[in-house]
Amino acid sequence: MKTLEQTVARHRDEWKSRSLEQQRLEIENNEAVAKLYGLEDEVPSYVPLERVSLTNNSAFRWPSKTPQERDALFAQSAIIDLISYAGGCMFGRYSLDEPGLILADQGSTLDDYLARIPNPTFLPDKDNVIPIVDGDDWFEDDIVDRFRVFLRTVFGEQHLEENLRFVTASLGVKRLRDYFVKSFYKDHVQRYKKRPIYWLFSSPKGSFNALIYMHRYTPSTVSTVLTYLREYVTKLESALQQAERSGNAKEADRLRKILVELNEYEYATLFPKASENVVIDLDDGVRANYPKFGAALKKIPGLEASQ
Repeated sequence: MKTLEQTVARHRDEWKSRSLEQQRLEIENNEAVAKLYGLEDEVPSYVPLERVSLTNNSAFRWPSKTPQERDALFAQSAIIDLISYAGGCMFGRYSLDEPGLILADQGSTLDDYLARIPNPTFLPDKDNVIPIVDGDDWFEDDIVDRFRVFLRTVFGEQHLEENLRFVTASLGVKRLRDYFVKSFYKDHVQRYKKRPIYWLFSSPKGSFNALIYMHRYTPSTVSTVLTYLREYVTKLESALQQAERSGNAKEADRLRKILVELNEYEYATLFPKASENVVIDLDDGVRANYPKFGAALKKIPGLEASQ
């Protein structure tokens, strides 16, 4: 099985070939039109590769960059696309076993998914809540752990660590978790033009984050997020006690600040919202439904603007 780097390189080379072929066809077309009207000496027929408007033509997407920079940007873009697709598989929107959308109706459940994909290669998240927090080993279904499982499933165990290093290098981060905590949701919001299909419950300073898929949302989903938050707080309190016992004042102070933030988020924002059992209607769109959750969700600047 090829490594992820080899797969991306092949994908890049295929698009280079397609772009060059399209460039050749456009030049031939221009030459034919110029000849037809007797304008060979007056109208230039040449088309620079930077003007061949194919989405994955690196020269068109990044015309001012060098070939080496374009290759790096292509790899980064491909990895971000892969992560987006992986997220869809985590929620059951997509499946490795069948093309197209799987769960895309309001209130879709894991049972609905299994009715279509009885023996999935990659099983979606069961409760429609995927935590995103800084630090390892807090949750079994943490998004970074789920992505590792996805990579292992798709590309095999043999090259897993090499593939993870390639992902990290392509994204330009030191740790894969850094991308998910700091940039994943920004990229998702941008991809869907400020109308995201995955919604991020996020504490004021981002110490706790949990992602949900709006098509699988039910009025009890916020309560499930609240359960994750409380579990995280309990684990942080245990870590604080350990830091205090070991005399690690700096770590203890850091954990206390996080706990203050999360306790305020729970009691002032998330618990009241969970008690409301908010109902949404997908037909009303993201613009109408997202604000129903107020400060419980990550703020999206420009969400209120008309489409």
